Amino acid sequence: MAKVVIIGAGGVGTVVAHKCAQHPEVFTEVVIASRTRSKCEAIVEAIGKPNFSADVVDADSVPQLVELFHRHKPELVINVALPYQDLTIMDACLLCGVNYLDTANYEPKDEAHFEYSWQWAYKQRFEDAGLTAILGCGFDPGVSGVFTAYAAKHYFSEMQTLDIVDCNGGDHGKAFATNFNPEINIREITQNGRFYKDGEWITTGPLEIHQTLTYPNIGERESYMMYHEELESLVKNFPSIRQARFWMTFGQEYLTHLRVIQNIGMARIDEIDYNGQKIVPLQFLKAVLPNPQDLGENYHGETSIGCRIAGLDKEGKPLTYYIWNNCSHEAAYKETGMQAVSYTTGVPAMVGAMMFLTGKWVRPGVNNVEEFDPDPFLAELAKDGLPWNESFNIDLEVK
Repeated sequence: MAKVVIIGAGGVGTVVAHKCAQHPEVFTEVVIASRTRSKCEAIVEAIGKPNFSADVVDADSVPQLVELFHRHKPELVINVALPYQDLTIMDACLLCGVNYLDTANYEPKDEAHFEYSWQWAYKQRFEDAGLTAILGCGFDPGVSGVFTAYAAKHYFSEMQTLDIVDCNGGDHGKAFATNFNPEINIREITQNGRFYKDGEWITTGPLEIHQTLTYPNIGERESYMMYHEELESLVKNFPSIRQARFWMTFGQEYLTHLRVIQNIGMARIDEIDYNGQKIVPLQFLKAVLPNPQDLGENYHGETSIGCRIAGLDKEGKPLTYYIWNNCSHEAAYKETGMQAVSYTTGVPAMVGAMMFLTGKWVRPGVNNVEEFDPDPFLAELAKDGLPWNESFNIDLEVK
């Protein structure tokens, strides 16, 4: 049906490519491009299908991206590169008439600042060009937004509180490792927290607020409130929400390592001089930490991510609702060679691309996932390895 270019050959890019290969009726040609051609070629070789090819591009360079798009003429770009590169890729899409999808919002390199304003500013330009841009189509952001839209469509007349809960109950056997790009992961976790309440954003210290929550098939885990980008779009698109928060689990050993990394300055994102060379400490740390792509083989356990929502049902009666997915690290690795954190991001990106290419999610402009019909997306998601569950009027354990 269409040709796509996947930009990024990390763990998520690997999963996206493998899942596209399972749907040749939709993804008739797939090009995988990143700075390192050998990484792209390795994915193509592992998939072993003639409609897959590798290329090279520096996603920081609009001219290189334009040359890539002109050469391949894709209908859609699936951006699973670094969040710093969202705007250059969007610029190139506008110049070449290519539709766009990503999994994380833009952030500047020199500041750990997460905000959709930079990408929302492209709305009119994409509308005028007749191009669709789909933002945040991973799991969280991504499926978390679709879950919320599904709840609003089918169960609620008024959603009042939203808690997105994310637990990685797996064990990779390493003393310290991040489950996705260490540079992005550590920047995200060490920034101040924020949550939405009664029309205002309230700032907290990094991981300052925490409580014990119970996750399906995993049990009790200490969960820390932090800021996550989908909160910004969800309170905008569902204005009845009075309170919106995001919770993620971390083990004590992980947090101890993180404190040491911060205390010794290795989480810094500003340049320092080292033997006459300019280096960024966090980028150096990334180079010596375990590669998230290599964690899958010995990863055991599962992830559990969902939305806990309270409000009024379609008849105006109080309703609490929990919708979630659990994903096995072992099953994800067996299918794609990657662990569940990469899998739960890569599968929704492929499904979102499928929604666009089959005409179900087409809307010129810049759109967050919750602005589209959730039903076909969730139906396909369940078929493609991420089945979901729901419970009603249970104790959500979020106080």
